[in-house]
Amino acid sequence: MNEIELKFQVPAARRHSLQQALGKLHAETLRLQAQYFDTPDRRLAAAHISLRLRQEGDAWVQTLKCPGENRWTRLEHEVPRADGDGEPVLDVALHADTEAGKRLAAVLGSRADRLQVVYATDVQRSLRLISAPGVQVEVALDVGEIRAGSACREVHEIEFELKEGSVEALVALASGWVERHGLWLDVISKAERGQQLARGARSVLAVHARPVMLKDLQSPDAALRQMVAACLAHLLPNVAEVAGGDAAPEHLHQARVALRRLRTALRIYGDWSANVDPEWAPALARLFGQMGALRDRDALEAGLLPALRASGAPLAELPEPEGEEAAADPADTLRSPASTRIWLALMAFANGAPKQEQDAAPERQVRKLAAKRLERLQRQLAKDAKGYADLDDEQRHRARRRLKRLRYGIEFTASLFRAKKVEAYLADLKPAQDALGEYNDLVVAEEVFRRLVEQQPQAWFALGWLAAQRTQLLDASQQRMQKWAKEPGFW
Repeated sequence: MNEIELKFQVPAARRHSLQQALGKLHAETLRLQAQYFDTPDRRLAAAHISLRLRQEGDAWVQTLKCPGENRWTRLEHEVPRADGDGEPVLDVALHADTEAGKRLAAVLGSRADRLQVVYATDVQRSLRLISAPGVQVEVALDVGEIRAGSACREVHEIEFELKEGSVEALVALASGWVERHGLWLDVISKAERGQQLARGARSVLAVHARPVMLKDLQSPDAALRQMVAACLAHLLPNVAEVAGGDAAPEHLHQARVALRRLRTALRIYGDWSANVDPEWAPALARLFGQMGALRDRDALEAGLLPALRASGAPLAELPEPEGEEAAADPADTLRSPASTRIWLALMAFANGAPKQEQDAAPERQVRKLAAKRLERLQRQLAKDAKGYADLDDEQRHRARRRLKRLRYGIEFTASLFRAKKVEAYLADLKPAQDALGEYNDLVVAEEVFRRLVEQQPQAWFALGWLAAQRTQLLDASQQRMQKWAKEPGFW
């Protein structure tokens, strides 16, 4: 069966009030102790499959979970185990002939006998079934820990599992709890956290974008929902790590890339659905801006600054952020109810039923619509390329954003076109995008060091070095842009 659930972290300051709220609903309390299995080479973890034996009060249950269509759906098969004198022995044959069991067998191959306990959970669950107009939801508050060897991680999270009704109604119900208790969305499962502990890692691995495979016969509305779902699959795991305070720089980078891709999908193809909320675009733009300052610093630290230090600059360090920049902690931003609200609204949209048109648009019509949008973007960029030398830095930055927008717009609809032509076009586009990115990093660095000059005159050396690089990078970006602009569109 498919399981649809929304999971949230509970801020420490709100835990008591949330527990009280569940207590008023006469929630059932149950202790859950589970052992999770995998092979020594972590085959199940690599396939995002979890296999566990769990003691639920006096009963035992064996559960297999496999990935669903997105981060909030899973394929699940659960088997009650007979009461005995003690803990039952794991038996993968119990999942045979189910869709989840077939996936498990394909991943394990002949290694079923090598399964071993990798990590364990011990939680106290407060459980309550809630009914609201059009929906029935199981609410579960889990408090406890995950253990892998000597490593341990606290658990304090609440889940809303859809039992009956629509995803939109589930989101509406959960949104009320988000507002009242300051919950923030976390799509990373206990199984993933357990694997993280078993690896001895501080965080789960950053998630990257995956191709969007549009179907042959698909309405524009359905195509847009699929694009948004793909963006959320890229965005939400990285956002969860940043919000939780355990993120590596790559999580923040991928979160910003995913946000930019999501904004691009809505900007280029947003009118393909009448259910797109016009408030999403400005809300996502604000979030992107609030997450930007720290990522710009990381980009400079990885790019220009090593070369500046190698040149012998007396001041080649970025100053500590001040004012609004210092106050803008991405974790705080992404834990806010405002951020969670937008994620939930987009999840409801991505999972909603697409508009059924009388004449369902065949693949060629969706492709034609996409081609018109891509053609318009390319014409704008060709104009930018022609007059690139006369543009100011802000206009060059706009051209860079347009180039990224075109690339993402192509990637979303690439499955509608001939693969070799798309690959060749993107290969020609990449040098231009890289050159414009390097030039933009230089402009950002110049602004940073210009602010330093009054307090630290040594910053003049850095500014001089950057000025010398400016001419070279400007010429390179102009040449790359103009060369790319001569290439015809594959569409």
